[in-house]
Amino acid sequence: MNSWVKYAINEINADAQRSADTHLIRLMLPGFPGINLYLKDESTHPTGSLKHRLARSLFLYGLCNGWIKEGTTIIEASSGSTAVSEAWFARLLGLPFIAVMPYCTAKRKVEQIEFYGGRCHFVDSACEIYAESERLAKTLNGHYMDQFTYAERATDWRGNNNIADSIFRQMKNEPYPQPDYIVMSAGTGGTSATLGRYIRSQGYDTQLLVVDPENSVFLDYWQQRDASLRSPVGSKIEGIGRPRVEPSFIADVVDEMLRVPDAASVATAQWLETQLGRKVGASTGTNMWGALQLAVRMRAEGRRGAIVTLLCDSGDRYLDTYYNPQWVAANMGDITPWSAEITRLVQA
Repeated sequence: MNSWVKYAINEINADAQRSADTHLIRLMLPGFPGINLYLKDESTHPTGSLKHRLARSLFLYGLCNGWIKEGTTIIEASSGSTAVSEAWFARLLGLPFIAVMPYCTAKRKVEQIEFYGGRCHFVDSACEIYAESERLAKTLNGHYMDQFTYAERATDWRGNNNIADSIFRQMKNEPYPQPDYIVMSAGTGGTSATLGRYIRSQGYDTQLLVVDPENSVFLDYWQQRDASLRSPVGSKIEGIGRPRVEPSFIADVVDEMLRVPDAASVATAQWLETQLGRKVGASTGTNMWGALQLAVRMRAEGRRGAIVTLLCDSGDRYLDTYYNPQWVAANMGDITPWSAEITRLVQA
């Protein structure tokens, strides 16, 4: 291993040591007596999202495999948050970075990628990002990170530095230390793979529910196991849902899946602002919608326990979209019925 690679690995490991763990927020909802809901707040990472963990792991994986060297141009196919985090790590190591993304990506994410010194390369459709990333990597003699393939391989789900281990350590002194459910949405599928594998390796009875937005094939694949499934359009919930079955999505570690309407995701994200006093991204709304459905189920069955889900990123990135009434009306329709449904669920 040459001196630059040693330096780069040390820089990334040093970043991990400088980073504190993210908070586990207990959401107090009187409508669910004896049922505690928690949000693992991943928005507090230096780059503002859950994808900071993934980017760190992908850089270490690429360095240790000999794929990333001094001066290597890093290319990633991303709808935004992973690219923001990878741009941050690329700047840390002094490497050029290019994000390949659809034109519809949130403006704030584009600005953050460019702030960290990255360059955005746009394509018309989410379905085009893979081939274009491969082409750029070949043309520039760079390295295509390919988060959708390597997310589940790069993360050490056996060790004590992953998000699943963090959740269970933080739950240790709670009334119900072993959650009945963990709820997660899938983008690459890497986080759900980490959670599901860790739960099984530790012998926990916790169930993993993966929530899936509209225009995503993950739920259909989980039901049918047909890897050729494709969606003609991409998800409107940035960061989650895919138009094809990604290699990092491990269906066999998922206990249950639920389709969440896009309007329900946005309405739930906006409702969460009234509970937390700050905005969250729409994927967090997807997660929370699933958590609320489970809470309703547990309440109906007379069960007590805990449900944990993830706060993936801040809503400040989506002021032009999910928090813009005109955009929401044009792209999601009327979300008022979903807002009313949330109120009904939490007050029943």
